Amino acid sequence: MLSQIELLKLLPQALDETNLPLPGKTSGKVRDWYNLSGGKRLIVTTDRLSAFDRILARVPYKGQVLNQLSDWWFAQTADILPNHIESLPDPNAAIVTRAEPFLVEVIVRGYITGVTSTALWYRYALGEREIYGYTFPEGLKKNAALPEPIITPTTKGVDGAHDERLTCAEVTEKGLLDSATWEQVQSAALAIFKRGQELARQAGLILVDTKYEFGRAPDGRVLLIDEVHTPDSSRFWKADSYQAQVAAGKEPENFDKEFVRIAYAEKGYRGEGEIPAMPAELWASASQRYITIYEMLTGQAFVPGSYPVEARLVENLKEFLK
Repeated sequence: MLSQIELLKLLPQALDETNLPLPGKTSGKVRDWYNLSGGKRLIVTTDRLSAFDRILARVPYKGQVLNQLSDWWFAQTADILPNHIESLPDPNAAIVTRAEPFLVEVIVRGYITGVTSTALWYRYALGEREIYGYTFPEGLKKNAALPEPIITPTTKGVDGAHDERLTCAEVTEKGLLDSATWEQVQSAALAIFKRGQELARQAGLILVDTKYEFGRAPDGRVLLIDEVHTPDSSRFWKADSYQAQVAAGKEPENFDKEFVRIAYAEKGYRGEGEIPAMPAELWASASQRYITIYEMLTGQAFVPGSYPVEARLVENLKEFLK
């Protein structure tokens, strides 16, 4: 495991963006992508971390963890639904099928938890019992397992707009997906989540909740796209400490970006108002947690690629840059 000191030294040079000599670059919060010939796309997973809409920080080696861990998960779930991965030419990059993303993101929740205004626990604690189209029983405790996982879909935010939270029925009522496709997506999401929970359990972890994205390939197939069960798209707790922490009224220790959100929430920030300053140690600790999740799940030691990323990508991707 990389030491805290090693990670702190790396922070000033951590990847912020790439500038590959390709037309059509598009940048999201945490990745850049480029359209390639032959119906392919190059996705570069950066070290940017988006904890809230207004917070964009840098976590060393985060991009490499997300890229390689997601590829591992795609392999574990390919029998449930095919995915868009073609190859991984670099620790930070993937060549994928250029699928058309659906307008709906699928959130699967196994526990009642969270600190933001859209979280299940936040709304439940305010007295709501009808949330996202589900009826919740009385007496649920914070961070407790739900009777069974539930799906709470959301739209993809476009042009700076916030995601719209939906019920499952609204997905078809609003014409976002036809009923047959939505049934396929829901079935796949729950099956993938179940597989994720079991593999996490075997690794000594709890998969708390997650976000899936799906899309349609040029040949019409529904594909699992984006990333899967990474510390950016999912929440993980350590199983051996969960029960003791909950019994003591403490928050389970998060090994995902919720660790950063909670650090801000403890300073009174939940996405609005003045953004509090945070020490560099926070980002180094986040990096260690990401690497820990990678190593626990895959059973492999994390071997970091070298910086600068741009030069390495250009060398490794020459055949795609011609």
